[in-house]
Amino acid sequence: MDSGIECTLSKFADDTKLSGVVDLLEGRDAVQRDLDKLDRHKYRLGGEWLESSPEEKDLGVLMDEKLNMSWQCALADQTANHILGCIKKSVASTSREVILPLYSALVRPHLEYCVQLWSPQHRKDMDLLERVQQRATKMIRGLEHLSYEDRLREQGLFSLEKRRLRGDLIAAYQYLKGAYRRAGEGLFVRKCSDRTRGNGFKLEEGRFRLDTRKKFFTVRVVRHWNRLPREVVDAPSLEVFKVRLDGALSNLLQREVSLPMAGALELDDL
Repeated sequence: MDSGIECTLSKFADDTKLSGVVDLLEGRDAVQRDLDKLDRHKYRLGGEWLESSPEEKDLGVLMDEKLNMSWQCALADQTANHILGCIKKSVASTSREVILPLYSALVRPHLEYCVQLWSPQHRKDMDLLERVQQRATKMIRGLEHLSYEDRLREQGLFSLEKRRLRGDLIAAYQYLKGAYRRAGEGLFVRKCSDRTRGNGFKLEEGRFRLDTRKKFFTVRVVRHWNRLPREVVDAPSLEVFKVRLDGALSNLLQREVSLPMAGALELDDL
């Protein structure tokens, strides 16, 4: 497999990854040439020829050749609904004290595992995941006839869409403050500005032709980050940032998130 490869080929057991620096057109072309070479090869395991597949699972995340995350959304939905069904069949009590901890510990992690990578790109996928939480909150005794928004408010919860945005901003803060210095180097570019009002730590917004690229974590989070107040982005620690973010995010989300949420955000376990 290494023959004629220009970039770096990392191999471990049955997992192979091609990587290269793509900051110039030459780098992009080199990676594409290597991908074409690898794609032309025929592979076999022992005496069995291996067939190609339209999707691939890597570290538990399923994606297709166009980086469409609908496969992963469907998988997460299926797994989460299966576990939620088991809870409904096997647990006698439907009180908040029973259902909510079970949902938070056993169901929601499947809807949010590594979500900064595979955050749903299409409204149909967002709604697919949101319906799992809608179903879970409807299981709680006394809330069956309330609207979804009212159920969330009663339980001190907020939508999965709102949680994803909050998680994006927390991850961005960690990268920018050096928590992952080597891995995060170069992910964001700070915007040069001499303005003294507003957020003093704004990031450059890139321009991309492909709609898929615009929805990557490093692109989609920039607009939301730039709208945060100065006191939030200047927080001295992650815990302080979370507290200040919760105070600012409710106003931001009234304009950005389609699901109407009432009440202020609370610090949760993200």
